[in-house]
Amino acid sequence: MTELPHPATGQPFASPVPPGSGWPGDLADATTPVAHDPAQVRALARSARTPDEVGARSSVCRACPRLVAWREHVALTRRRMFAHEPYWGRPIAGLGEEHPRALVVGLAPAAHGGNRTGRMFTGDSSGDWIIGGLHRAGLAGQPTSVHAADGLRLRHTRIVAPVRCAPPDNKPLPSERDACTAWLDAELRLVAGDVRVLLALGAFAWASALTAARRAGWAVPRPQPRFGHAAEAVLATGAGRDVVLVGSYHVSRQNTSTGRLTRAMLDDVLRRVADLATAGAPAQ
Repeated sequence: MTELPHPATGQPFASPVPPGSGWPGDLADATTPVAHDPAQVRALARSARTPDEVGARSSVCRACPRLVAWREHVALTRRRMFAHEPYWGRPIAGLGEEHPRALVVGLAPAAHGGNRTGRMFTGDSSGDWIIGGLHRAGLAGQPTSVHAADGLRLRHTRIVAPVRCAPPDNKPLPSERDACTAWLDAELRLVAGDVRVLLALGAFAWASALTAARRAGWAVPRPQPRFGHAAEAVLATGAGRDVVLVGSYHVSRQNTSTGRLTRAMLDDVLRRVADLATAGAPAQ
């Protein structure tokens, strides 16, 4: 391992970052239990009592050997423009409130974004788009997400990923996706009493959200609602209220640089999410 200074704190860190070594926002420490296979993922996810405990346990997960090898290889070799920085090199925990009314479902961390900074949608253009959009919608306290010590706070909102390690070519294997589902299921279980709206960023997130809702015992319309930008589906939780699933094209560079997703399109969806999330909510 090499030691380099964190861009915000100046404190030296090894790449990948050992849990509990002081990285801003690290929820884990040396005593956090580590999952080494999918069965252990399921057991640790089921017994987690808070979203932050899910985040801590998932952030040290080693259940998928290919993903572990890739994320740590990237952390050690680094991209040239970030060669002077340490890389997180571990799975990414959820970001935001523990009692969210809006749950944003992404895909997986980017190799030189979240895998570098240790935080969801931080340090790359995708983060610029979604955090900027959440800020314009009143759901984030600042318009940028640069590093884990920049003071970002989300309002009424939590962001999670169905796959928590950066995958090679941004394409997790089905077995890796399946191994990681227990972390998403656990977070959904723990926030289900608060959530009013799910935002799925992309078709993968849309499918992940629907299957997680089914596993949670929610009623999902049949035939399965089709993904599309600004598409909506109503999910009955069985607790006397509904949750609205809203779709958006993913904020990937491929979509934003080609104009498939514009800021106006994103803002329209996020205004809808904010309206659903804040209806009847206490002021923040």
